[in-house]
Amino acid sequence: MHLHKAEIGFDAQGNILGWDHVIVGQSIVGGTPFESMMVKDGVDITAVEGMKEPYVMPMRLSVHHPRINVPVLWWRSVGSTHTAFVMETLIDEIAQTTKQDPVAYRLKLMGDKHPRHKAALQLAVEKSGYGKKKLPAGRAYGVAVHESFSSVVAYVVEASMKNGQPKLHKVTAGVHCNLAVNPKSVEAQVQGAALMGLSMCLPGAAITLKDGVVEQSNFSDFVVPRITDMPQIAVHIVPSADAPTGMGEPGLPALAPAFANAIARAGGKRWRELPYKLT
Repeated sequence: MHLHKAEIGFDAQGNILGWDHVIVGQSIVGGTPFESMMVKDGVDITAVEGMKEPYVMPMRLSVHHPRINVPVLWWRSVGSTHTAFVMETLIDEIAQTTKQDPVAYRLKLMGDKHPRHKAALQLAVEKSGYGKKKLPAGRAYGVAVHESFSSVVAYVVEASMKNGQPKLHKVTAGVHCNLAVNPKSVEAQVQGAALMGLSMCLPGAAITLKDGVVEQSNFSDFVVPRITDMPQIAVHIVPSADAPTGMGEPGLPALAPAFANAIARAGGKRWRELPYKLT
């Protein structure tokens, strides 16, 4: 459970003049054998992975780790589970507020650095038909890109609100993992990670506590994606001959913000929580 607070100053062109960011959440490596390696100057480095990069901007970042009597560890993509969502929804909101294309705005903020992020994003855009294909009424594109475990995954998704519920229709992934030793394995990992990413979005998928006891006991009172929730997924890999990087977890982080960004651009609300809350 992590809480982010951001205060951002930007001009009419979307140039970020200052970004003050605070993260509060218990350390997920505190009390484990990883603590000595992964807690530096009192900060769990997993809590900040994925912050700021790949964007060129002034950011002041601070982290606070309260001690809570609830044992926790990590799950797929570790700190990127929350940092990607926060960064990519805020970047998208600035683009929307300043009336800029979300893809062009991201590329502008990357400057002349981060060629792998650019390549993954541009591949997803190209293969999705973004900016060229007219979507059905009520449906909108959402975009997000994030690096974790030295691999970059960009998503361009199509989503809408259907009968008062968020609906993910189509997902196009652009992946930069350097040399893809087994492309089918990369595809399978991204498909599974995207579905797991969807599971952290759906209203009703929260784990809640009452009097120190988890309230959800089984799938009867916990929402999971069903086969009818599964979107079409297409995975595309950027060609590379460089040494391979990780692919077990990088497919998860960018899905939730891409989905949320699509809903916001389809006329829905800007979600600031995971899982999404309808009210």
